[in-house]
Amino acid sequence: MEQEIDILSRIIKRRRSIFPVSYTEQEVPVEVIKQVLESANYAPTHKLTQPWRFIVFRNEGKAKLGQELARLYKETTPANQFLQKKYDSILEKAGQASCIITLNAALNSDKVPEWEELAALACAVQNMALTAEALNVGAYWSSPGMIADLKYYLNLGEQEKCFGLFYMGYHNEEPREAQRSPIEDKIKWIES
Repeated sequence: MEQEIDILSRIIKRRRSIFPVSYTEQEVPVEVIKQVLESANYAPTHKLTQPWRFIVFRNEGKAKLGQELARLYKETTPANQFLQKKYDSILEKAGQASCIITLNAALNSDKVPEWEELAALACAVQNMALTAEALNVGAYWSSPGMIADLKYYLNLGEQEKCFGLFYMGYHNEEPREAQRSPIEDKIKWIES
């Protein structure tokens, strides 16, 4: 019988960012999206502040978010740096994804420093990525510059901030090996 640690290790090592260009047209069901989000809710959180907040965009809502991101890119990019290809790619990615989840955090806690709230959000996103992988759903965390200007579009509270977009979709991409240097190169042991 397989041990839980073996299953967990395999999922962790298999997880990769899967980009929308690889997504199929198969829709990710709401129940699967809920499973992914439920796992986020069990991330570590100092003093149980649970700062993570999510907005799920599907169907027409997803298309409108893509249009808003493209508009913000065009509006905030100097004319001499604007790339039509990038503008088009923002719209294309939104169309290719089954859903896009905004990764937001409520930063109004007087209990803990802001960096701890961001660490909690990152842990929640890792839970989401691992759950998506276990469910054979492609996912990746994107953090384009335009997210800084999404506050009003997302109707975020005074102390809330968007830290990224989590794209999801079924895919047919072949598994690929992790590119990591040995962990031994990143550890220092002190025993006396």
